[in-house]
Amino acid sequence: MAIKLEDKKALVAEVQEAAKGALSAVVADARGVTVGKITALRKQAREAGVWMKVVRNTLVRRAVEGTEFECLNDVFVGPTLIAFSKEHPGAAARIFKDFAKENKDFELKGAAFNGATVNIEVLALLPTYDEAIARLMSTMKEAAAGKLVRTIAAVRDQKQEQAA
Repeated sequence: MAIKLEDKKALVAEVQEAAKGALSAVVADARGVTVGKITALRKQAREAGVWMKVVRNTLVRRAVEGTEFECLNDVFVGPTLIAFSKEHPGAAARIFKDFAKENKDFELKGAAFNGATVNIEVLALLPTYDEAIARLMSTMKEAAAGKLVRTIAAVRDQKQEQAA
């Protein structure tokens, strides 16, 4: 289906706008996946703060030109479904990875973070802000508890030495 020049310009502008504020990008091929499943994926992506769209390769190449996602140009082959994570860098990767497990026809092509291509699996494992804070607090709590135990043991040892 032919797209008018004005529509192409609008689509490129829309992708550029999404790329501007994005933390990461993930590219996939959704050939063979039913419309109902893609609709459910879009809903899940929206809820996670992920912008997602099927875009022609020439248009997406033009849209990411000059952005940190230009490194993905090599994966823009065949049908391209691109997703930009707005709130958390691993959000799109996590959603796409989980969706690919359930749908064998969904092929993950590549991902970009901080101007470089990255492994989608690694990007999906990045903790969210809340998870990172929880891990930090857990580590601090463990360290504090360990110091307390060592202090109590040292005081006990001193008392035993004084008693002897």
